[in-house]
Amino acid sequence: MSRAEMDALGWDSCDIIIVTGDAYVDHPSFGMAIIGRLLEANGFRVGIIAQPDWQSKDAFEQLGKPNLYFGVAAGNMDSMINRYTADKKVRNDDAYTPGGVGGKRPDRCSLVYSQRCKEAYKDVPVVLGGIEASLRRIAHFDYWQGSVRRSILLDASADILVYGNAERAIVELSHRIARGDRVSDITDVRGTAFIRQDRPEDWWEIDSTRIDRPGRIDQIVSPYVNTQESEACATKQSEGEDDDKVLRFVPDAKRNRSRTVIRLPSFEKVRNDAVLYAHANRVLHLETNPGNARALVQSHEDRDLWLNPPAIPLTTAEMDYVFGMPFTRVPHKAYGDARIPAYEMIRFSVNIMRGCFGGCTFCSITEHEGRIIQNRSEESILEEIEKIRDTVPGFTGVISDLGGPTANMYRLACKSREIEAACRLPSCVFPDVCGNLNTDHSSLTGLYRKARALPGVKKVLIASGLRYDLAVKDPEYVKELVTHHVGGYLKIAPEHTERGPLDKMMKPGIGAYDKFKEMFEQFSKEAGKEQYLIPYFIAAHPGTTDEDMVNLALWLKKNNFRADQVQAFYPSPMATATAMYHSGKNPLRKVTYKSDNVDIVKSPEKRRLHKALLRYHDPKNWPMIRAALEGMKLGHLIGPGKDKLVPLLQPRGSHLQGSARRKNTAVAHEKRIRKGRVLSQHTGLPPREDS
Repeated sequence: MSRAEMDALGWDSCDIIIVTGDAYVDHPSFGMAIIGRLLEANGFRVGIIAQPDWQSKDAFEQLGKPNLYFGVAAGNMDSMINRYTADKKVRNDDAYTPGGVGGKRPDRCSLVYSQRCKEAYKDVPVVLGGIEASLRRIAHFDYWQGSVRRSILLDASADILVYGNAERAIVELSHRIARGDRVSDITDVRGTAFIRQDRPEDWWEIDSTRIDRPGRIDQIVSPYVNTQESEACATKQSEGEDDDKVLRFVPDAKRNRSRTVIRLPSFEKVRNDAVLYAHANRVLHLETNPGNARALVQSHEDRDLWLNPPAIPLTTAEMDYVFGMPFTRVPHKAYGDARIPAYEMIRFSVNIMRGCFGGCTFCSITEHEGRIIQNRSEESILEEIEKIRDTVPGFTGVISDLGGPTANMYRLACKSREIEAACRLPSCVFPDVCGNLNTDHSSLTGLYRKARALPGVKKVLIASGLRYDLAVKDPEYVKELVTHHVGGYLKIAPEHTERGPLDKMMKPGIGAYDKFKEMFEQFSKEAGKEQYLIPYFIAAHPGTTDEDMVNLALWLKKNNFRADQVQAFYPSPMATATAMYHSGKNPLRKVTYKSDNVDIVKSPEKRRLHKALLRYHDPKNWPMIRAALEGMKLGHLIGPGKDKLVPLLQPRGSHLQGSARRKNTAVAHEKRIRKGRVLSQHTGLPPREDS
């Protein structure tokens, strides 16, 4: 991180310099650490410039000119989500900064850093990566600006973009640049996006720039049709047939998916036509399975943005190699004793897998990590736990989490590799768990038992998000989890109770939650433990009506739940739910101008109402709720009684302000905690959608 460290190592220069918006923590939960260690293992000298002063180019020159390239990433979160709340208010803190101080990175961090790198050394290539680049790799709706922005690759003036976890892509790119290849000539690496102006020969190009062409011209190469149909996974593909047309025919060439590119509507078209934006979003999400994805191209004025198919997932041996590198698991010594909140959260946690096949439309995991689960071996995981026990300062014997993007998808996969490679469905668990999905949790149950049996390990907690609809398929797993791995509270995310929003989220019905709750309480009782479920809910998600939120509030009251803090839907770039929010159309089905509209909550007043209904118990919200109920002709829900949502009159003392109100609220909050009734949506950590 400094010239002094370079001198101590005997380096006259760095081969690669990584610029990141996070503080440098040498831990496998931080992207810059994984990429840095991996490049080091491949023989490269790597420097890291963490959270530089972006007001000038000076901070970007502190390690000198890199021999190969700058690698630029915003950090573990999109910088806009890191900086602003769902209500577009500036956050006062940053969990990835020493001391939790906010404002240490610019808005649209990757873009700014890339431009400064070019200003410092204009002839040095810039490679964009990280989640911010992944979610902005194509023309995308920007919630903060309220319009569609072009690919960040163009705005940043970078040379190439790697999306996803990117280990394969970054290693190949680095070696090819090192041997003298020009970055502009590297166009065949999976998991990359780049700009080109020529049209390559021997490629099929499929026109998917329009949605109003009558009749089916070529069903075989439609971006909505599964050309490797399997009986199990293609049963519902017919509803997505489209009318796309082959633009270029190559004589004597086979129709090869690896040489096929789908042309999406241009940036200019999707910027001006929200329905075309939804169509482009649908095509992009259909082309995410590494087993059958095709390349995509989208013109931006006079240039073409190309997106190669996603990288092939890492094998277990490769995952073990990545996580087995010599991480110190502590922040860089330059930070002294400063506390980095995000590090404190994951210091004693272990990541056992990657990816998620849930496909929740509001979530960014699938766009970044993919839906194919990548697993570490038991041996690798247990060795890491032992390393934490033996080397990490402050370890008390408690592993805070053994999970990943989801707690219980470890070693779960399609029963058939052929079906998995051909499948184009966006979720393996919606509308129900796929019959081809292996739901046997025995590998995970065995891992839990071995982990807690290690000497010096007193407790292994599970804090990652649990797919309870999967868990109920294996009661033995639920019993193991509830008996040994819940620290009093277990957080799960039903998100809603009503089918309208749940279908737009691709989440199971509340019946799955009820079934899991019954098992949870049964096994807690058998273990002699008093434990509580903490369900999360989202307000203002696309597909949600005012009536839906009233019904959810009534359900919360009936079940005696009182949410402390609540989450409103946050339209992250490129998510399917964001396309719904922007267009009012549903990209989970074929998009046309005449297709059904989706209920969208955009106005600040409606968003406040939906959040208020989640906190139906707060007297401050009662006037707003009363007015809304009367407007919906639901006045019978106002008044005394358990079947009413809010009382008719404000209670005495509800006018208290300042310290008196805060004191009363704190006392009531503490009482609810003791009764196990608080639903804490946030714990001072970043939003859930960017786990």
